[in-house]
Amino acid sequence: MPPIRVLSVIGTRPEAVKMAPVVQTLRRTPGIESIVCVTAQHRQMLDQVLNLFEITPDIDLNLMQPNQSLAQITAAIFTHLDPVIRNVKPDWILSQGDTTTVMATALLAYYNRVKFGHVEAGLRTGDKFQPFPEEVNRMVAGVVADLHFAPTQWAKQNLLRENIPAERIIVTGNPVIDALRQVAQKNAPPEVEKLLEQIHPRRLILVTAHRRENFGQPLENICTALKTLAETCADQIHIVYPVHLNPNVQNTVYSRLGGIPNITLLPPLDYLPMVHLMKHATLVLTDSGGIQEEAPGFGVPVLVMRATTERPEGIAAGTVKLVGTETQTILKQARTLLDDPTEHARMAQATNPYGDGKAAARIVQSILNYHQKERD
Repeated sequence: MPPIRVLSVIGTRPEAVKMAPVVQTLRRTPGIESIVCVTAQHRQMLDQVLNLFEITPDIDLNLMQPNQSLAQITAAIFTHLDPVIRNVKPDWILSQGDTTTVMATALLAYYNRVKFGHVEAGLRTGDKFQPFPEEVNRMVAGVVADLHFAPTQWAKQNLLRENIPAERIIVTGNPVIDALRQVAQKNAPPEVEKLLEQIHPRRLILVTAHRRENFGQPLENICTALKTLAETCADQIHIVYPVHLNPNVQNTVYSRLGGIPNITLLPPLDYLPMVHLMKHATLVLTDSGGIQEEAPGFGVPVLVMRATTERPEGIAAGTVKLVGTETQTILKQARTLLDDPTEHARMAQATNPYGDGKAAARIVQSILNYHQKERD
């Protein structure tokens, strides 16, 4: 019997983090031939994750261009990935999440009549512009997927409401927990050790904010909250903010927060130092998705600076709070967690709802089971 040929398509750093345990598991599973293609929708940030997990792509499309529009990157993926699929002739294509790479890959799998497995399926906010363009990207992937690897029961229920047959939905947990456990066991890089020594005994607040829907006034509000927090708690806290390379983020953040003694602005961090900073943080302020899943794994409360979240499991579990982008709300919620040990402990001790670190094994086993049923 020929091996099952699985093509994993990866575009960005978050995709690489969550797909890495899946690719590792595919690679060591008998009866599967694993092939990895990267679109490099993000270049440098993608490469460092692949290196960390010792994954060498078989095919690198290298599509990243400065300041390219969503239409341009979408067109480039369609044009360059289609011949790869025709040449590789995979039995399955896997892709993770809700990026432009995922949306285009799902459609190309459909056009080529190749089975598509959607990792981290079923996330929804119900608002097609929150987050933008991710909400529509993941819905497109969901329409064509043959297997939906849902991270939680909540995600499964979203898919059932969209009339996805129950037998095509597998609740696996989120492979980000698999990845997090691997990386947390590695030694912290020297630059992180040095930064933590400089911060001690002040408490570390880790910030990430870069989403498209927060460009402009929302990001201005976030920066005002961070500036006020830093100035009013100067002896107690130190804010570390790795700043996304997008000029819409860079220009606002450096003009508003540069030069404040207890705010450290950094270039985007590799995954290893980011994990270790997260591990030592008292609090995370973020508008990103993955960190809502990762930080609770270390018992770190998360305040989400967005209008909506497609990850309400964290809110229900008590590990995450949705605070929006109004300056005073962000300040009030951050100060509560800094000043009230009981409230901080309540969030820190809540159970992480995103899995047990065995998601990748469940995903790969589901593909094997699918083919076993077809053969029977």
